[in-house]
Amino acid sequence: MITTNDLREKFINFFEKKGHVVIPSASLIPENDPSVLFTTAGMHPLVPYLMGEKHPAGNRLVDCQKCIRTGDIDEVGDNRHLTFFEMLGNWSLGDYFKQEAIEWSFEFLTSKNGLGLDAKRLFVTVFRGDDDAALDEETIKIWQEQFTKAGIAAEVSLKGVWENENTRIFALGKEDNWWGLAAGGPCGPCSEMFYDVDPEKGFAKNKTHAELVKNARFVEIWNDVFMEYDRGADGKLSKLQQKNVDTGMGLERTTAILNSKKEVFDINEFEILFNKISDLSGNKYLGNERAFRIIVDHLRTATFVLGDNRGIEPSNVSAGYVLRRLIRRAIRYGKQLGIKEIFTFKIAEIVIGSMAGVYPELKKNKEFIVNQLIKEEEKFKETLENGLREFEKLAKKNSLNGKEAFVLFSSYGFPFEMTSELAEEKGLEVSKAEFDEEFVKHQDLSRTASAGMFKGGLADSSEETKKLHTAAHLLLESLRQVLGGHVFQKGSNINSERLRFDFSHPQKMLAEEIVKVENLVNEQIQKKLAVEMKEMSLEEAKNNGAMGVFEAKYGANVKVYSIGDFSKEICGGPHVDNTAILDKFKIIKEEASSAGVRRIKAILEK
Repeated sequence: MITTNDLREKFINFFEKKGHVVIPSASLIPENDPSVLFTTAGMHPLVPYLMGEKHPAGNRLVDCQKCIRTGDIDEVGDNRHLTFFEMLGNWSLGDYFKQEAIEWSFEFLTSKNGLGLDAKRLFVTVFRGDDDAALDEETIKIWQEQFTKAGIAAEVSLKGVWENENTRIFALGKEDNWWGLAAGGPCGPCSEMFYDVDPEKGFAKNKTHAELVKNARFVEIWNDVFMEYDRGADGKLSKLQQKNVDTGMGLERTTAILNSKKEVFDINEFEILFNKISDLSGNKYLGNERAFRIIVDHLRTATFVLGDNRGIEPSNVSAGYVLRRLIRRAIRYGKQLGIKEIFTFKIAEIVIGSMAGVYPELKKNKEFIVNQLIKEEEKFKETLENGLREFEKLAKKNSLNGKEAFVLFSSYGFPFEMTSELAEEKGLEVSKAEFDEEFVKHQDLSRTASAGMFKGGLADSSEETKKLHTAAHLLLESLRQVLGGHVFQKGSNINSERLRFDFSHPQKMLAEEIVKVENLVNEQIQKKLAVEMKEMSLEEAKNNGAMGVFEAKYGANVKVYSIGDFSKEICGGPHVDNTAILDKFKIIKEEASSAGVRRIKAILEK
């Protein structure tokens, strides 16, 4: 049996031998990207480097990135969807491009040095072309070369159909073979690799590629993205300063394939969790697959979110709301299986035990993970039974409106999605529009979430944003001097209008402490301190006293920004050249962010 650990090690070692430097997984919670609640792909933390900024570790990178995708939560429970997953990736930042990327993909998949898969069971897709960009003929040619070397004919179907027995390459549209972030930025055509899990069925004449995937005949195992464009705010494409390669291999899915399993849940990592649920519930996995999968997936995801060094608490806003929804959905299905005791933390402890070797933050934050899960489960269990009774009462009239769904949310803690799911099981529909209307009357969720998330972030390098970014460095050191050395940065979000800064501190700041911090920051501004940047090794930076709670994302070599003799931090930049150009620093709000974490919102007054 091949484990996820085996595959992770094989992949990393293979690309290390190809001159790639291993970089650690970035946080699941993006620091300065308000466009997403969680890191959904390996490219998120690397966007500045894809845009042309020099990465401290060089231009060939390899990693295993923690990812969360919540757009298809409702589909979790089938045999292939996961909310949390690990993505293996190799990166070229302006170095090699399509030729090497495809050659190495084929080599890793089929050679004895890699996974040793049967090349005859591999099928690939390419970008068909549209008004934005042309058919990716270069990629087609390279793939044909690889298959020919393996003695396999490789014809192209421009219709995306299995036209004959030699069809090996399917040309598909932008919805399938183009990659980029929803908010714009680096993007380009991609080429996906699929494995035929039922070759004994033979040639499926005139079946579309989409049908073959939907029927689980073809399973995607790898995606090579060729980033050569930048999509601007106006939606138009322009050429990037450099051509980049971003690849992604789903760790769990590929592990299943390597073990001749058709379902992503049929791997050892999930088996031990299923066994625990079976012990807790007295039910077997077979016959209860959907409930078991939902519980395991959701609590596995919740464990990683809570265990992240920027971990958040369950709440009714933003990422906290998604976290709460995951935990409570798992609890409901646990109750459905007959689990009566508090159980979510027991699943988390198994996840921590099996994954802490790769992600040590899980062990470090174990107490927080366990306590939060127990707290949330106790809170929800108090109202769950009453809420279910109320739901049953409302559902008896064979209709359920948005106002009633809001009552279930406000009185019993039912996320709308849970009410909608319960209603669907009874053949009922609930109006989301009506629910949202009720939310508006009671400071609705979307409004609260929007207020909690800044529009923008350090996605722009405007002068005002750079000013506030520089002020954030002054703020951290000022907080440490006023409150103590226990203060560390826990997150930030900065735009051209204001900054949000999260820091470790166990209690609300006193009014006089806020004044002292403001005054200390403004003193440094008035001193007209020079801002200098030096590149050095991470070890050297630490030895020189540079702060950097999030240094792991920067690699072995880092940028260190010094503001006079007052502040020294590991940071990606950018900053102003001198504090003299900063305006008066003003704290406009100090509040709780999560357990043991406070939040400051501040501006620079003209």
